Amino acid sequence: MFDYLLLFSLFAVAIGSTLQFYLNRKLISPLKELIESTRKVKEGSYPNPIEVHTNDEMGELITHFNQLTHQLKINQQQRQRLVSDLSHEFRTPLSNLNGYLSALKNGVIEGDPKLYQSLLEESKRITKLVAQMEQLKEWDIESTLPLSDKEYINIKALMEQSIEMFRWLLDKKAIPYEMKIDNQNISVNTQGITQVISNLVDNSIRYYQGNDPLIIKGECLEKVYKISITGEGQQIPLTEQEDIFDRFYRVDHSRSRELGGSGLGLAISKEIVERHKGEIGMTSNGKIHTFWFTIPL
Repeated sequence: MFDYLLLFSLFAVAIGSTLQFYLNRKLISPLKELIESTRKVKEGSYPNPIEVHTNDEMGELITHFNQLTHQLKINQQQRQRLVSDLSHEFRTPLSNLNGYLSALKNGVIEGDPKLYQSLLEESKRITKLVAQMEQLKEWDIESTLPLSDKEYINIKALMEQSIEMFRWLLDKKAIPYEMKIDNQNISVNTQGITQVISNLVDNSIRYYQGNDPLIIKGECLEKVYKISITGEGQQIPLTEQEDIFDRFYRVDHSRSRELGGSGLGLAISKEIVERHKGEIGMTSNGKIHTFWFTIPL
């Protein structure tokens, strides 16, 4: 019996040691990975996500750490892109202002009302660009948060009110237009959707080239409300249509700058629509373009 008891004890110790080794390894291994990944983040790099194999507190901690490093990486990429975009965007107008002001100071050229007006318009474009950057930053910061500032509104009334603000400009440029808007109440951020509609209408007017009327539609579909603006405009190459909603994108850089475009209006519109869980896009045959977006009912 003593021999059997001794054998059983040794067997129990062996199993216990093996089980303890396995449990310690299971606990220590992800902890070591977490420590190593934390060290890499501290050094300024962003490690690959740590695999999660459990649903306990350790698994929850690793999940939160993965989400944190992912968000830090996104924030860093956004900062780098923003700095690059801003330096590129401000370089030309600031160079123009500096060149003309230096020439005026040194007496190389003489000032006249036309020149001063050009310098003023260039300064206004920079001011407008800064204001749009602030708007874009606000939507970027809140892009991962729930959109709580929403209310039920009559979308037809909102569209008609938004388009009314452009009536004088449409009449001034003799641009015909037609509206076909379905009556529907939907839950939206009123300020944001008004800005999207205004951006699309403003772009359609700014780059309008043709004789046919702009077609402004509001359609109540099965699960979404779709708003679209169709009209003739500046040609957009098929290869570049996917980039139209990118920040600072221009089809024709020199012409767009002359018309006052900053390449931010559609990017801001995309941020706002996506915050509403909607979609935004365009269809075009190169000359006639339809810009559209949807909001879930």
